[in-house]
Amino acid sequence: MWVVKIGGSLCADPVLLHWLDLLTQIGGGRVTIVCGGGSFADEVRRVQAHWQFDDLAAHNMAVLAMAQTAYQLHALNPALRLAARRSDIPDLLHQGKTALWLPLELRRDKPDGRTSWEATSDTIALDLAKHLNAEQLVMIKSCAIDPQLTLAELGDAGVVDPQFAELSDDAAFPITLLHKSQVDTMRALLLGEANYAAR
Repeated sequence: MWVVKIGGSLCADPVLLHWLDLLTQIGGGRVTIVCGGGSFADEVRRVQAHWQFDDLAAHNMAVLAMAQTAYQLHALNPALRLAARRSDIPDLLHQGKTALWLPLELRRDKPDGRTSWEATSDTIALDLAKHLNAEQLVMIKSCAIDPQLTLAELGDAGVVDPQFAELSDDAAFPITLLHKSQVDTMRALLLGEANYAAR
């Protein structure tokens, strides 16, 4: 089972439709998609900066932003199957579907180690991959990805969130970062026709 995190920055990009087609056509039964919050999360950051409310509220709002993005992706490609809980994902995959996770269960009543902007949808995707004992985590990004950089260096550069590198140290699966233009690379990976330098 693969977890594929689609960056929220793709949500206004025409290439998004190609990714969704690929992940439903070839990823059925294997792929669970985690969405970034995109412009919805950007609005949360803007409103928090204006009103200066706490990170707990912003975290819950950002989780809702991720859910809004998931609903957008489902509207664009109804073959994706929404998973309201992590426990729903295995059944959807067993049915041969591509799961699209609604992370509403991540809303919190009290602050914890995930209720800050240090842990974004990148870390949430990593947490889900660990929870599901994934075979691989693939992160789809809009920004340039220097293959020579470590995850820690990518965190410093803002490509992944600040907590991601440290939290990935105990991951039992490879982590692959792809640029949004690498749809064919992802196709080859899913078909077992290519190896890609994972981190």
